[in-house]
Amino acid sequence: MTVTVLVVDDSPTMRGLITAALRRDPEIEVVGSAADPLEAREAIKRLNPDVITLDIEMPNMNGLEFLEKIMRLRPMPVVMVSTLTQAGADITLAALELGAIDAVGKPSAGITVMEAFADLAAKVKVAARSRVRAGGTAPAPRPDANYRVNKNLVLAIGASTGGVEALLTILSSFPADCPATVVTQHMPATFTGSFAARLDKASAATVTEATDGALLEPGRIYIAPGGEAHLEVSGTTPRCRLVKADTVSGHRPSVDVLFRSVTRLRRPMAGVILTGMGRDGAQGLLEIRQGGGRTLGQDESSCVVYGMPRAAFEIGAVERQLPLSRLSAAILDVCADQPRDAATVSV
Repeated sequence: MTVTVLVVDDSPTMRGLITAALRRDPEIEVVGSAADPLEAREAIKRLNPDVITLDIEMPNMNGLEFLEKIMRLRPMPVVMVSTLTQAGADITLAALELGAIDAVGKPSAGITVMEAFADLAAKVKVAARSRVRAGGTAPAPRPDANYRVNKNLVLAIGASTGGVEALLTILSSFPADCPATVVTQHMPATFTGSFAARLDKASAATVTEATDGALLEPGRIYIAPGGEAHLEVSGTTPRCRLVKADTVSGHRPSVDVLFRSVTRLRRPMAGVILTGMGRDGAQGLLEIRQGGGRTLGQDESSCVVYGMPRAAFEIGAVERQLPLSRLSAAILDVCADQPRDAATVSV
C-alpha cells in the first residue's frame, strides 16, 4: 500500500530535498508540500496525507506549536525533520513527548543529504503503521511510602520508536531509591544526553547518560549513549561498560547486548521491553527469563509500534504484558524487596 506524505518546511530547497529522498521509495507518494503551518493546515484538510514531515523553525507558527495543535485536534503520524544541534535535540525531544513518531536530522557540515536522509523513507513507513494518540506524557502513580527496593537487583529496559513517551511515563514515577537501572533507547548520539537530562528532571531518581566505568547503584538510572558503542554491565561490583563493536540486531547500542550482559552478573535481575520496531531485545529478554529473572513487556494497545514487544512475547520471553499506564507499578513490584502477591499486578 502506498504511503502518502505531506512535506512541511519553510525552505524551498529543503522541501525539494525531502521530497526527492522520499520519492526514491516506490511505496511512498509525496502528495504535497507547505511552507508554514497555515499552509499545512489547509493542505491536511485537502489532501488527508498518511504522514507529515515537519520542520521546527518556521514563520507564523513554529513546528512545536503546530504539532501540539495536530495532536490535540487531529492526531496523525508526524516525523520531525530538524537540525541535530544541542538546541535542536532539546526541541525534537519535546516534539517526541508531544506525540511525534520519530525524527531525522537535516544535512549539515560533514553530513551529506544522502547520509542525513538515509532512513527517512523507512521512518515514514513505520510512522504510517503506528498508533497515534493525543500527545502529552501522563505520569504513572508513584509507589507507596513502604516501598523498598531489592538493592542487589539490576533492572534493564529496552525501547525504540515511541520509547521517549514510554520511558518518561515509567521513569517519572520511580522513587529516589529505585533499582539500579540501565536503559538502551534507540536514539541518535546528539539526543541521549538531552534525553537523560529531561528524564532526570522528571524522576525522583538520578538519571544520567552512562559513562564507561560508572558504578551501578540503587537510585540511579543510566541511559546508553547513542553512537559507536553498546552499553553493557559487568563485574562483581557491577559497572557500566561502553563497548565499541559492530551493530547487533541492526542497532548500536543494542538492547540484546544490554540484556545479555545483565544475565552474566549472577544477581537478581529484571528486564522490560517497550514499544519499538523490529526484534532487538527479544532474545536477550528470553535469556534473562531463562536465567531466573523477571520479565515484562508493553502490551499491543499502548505501543506506538508493537514490534519488539511482540517478538519477545512470541518466543516466550515476556512473563506478563501490561499497558503503559500499569507498567511502572508492575516493574517496581518485581524489583521490590518484598513483592506483593502477583495477582495484585496481573493483567
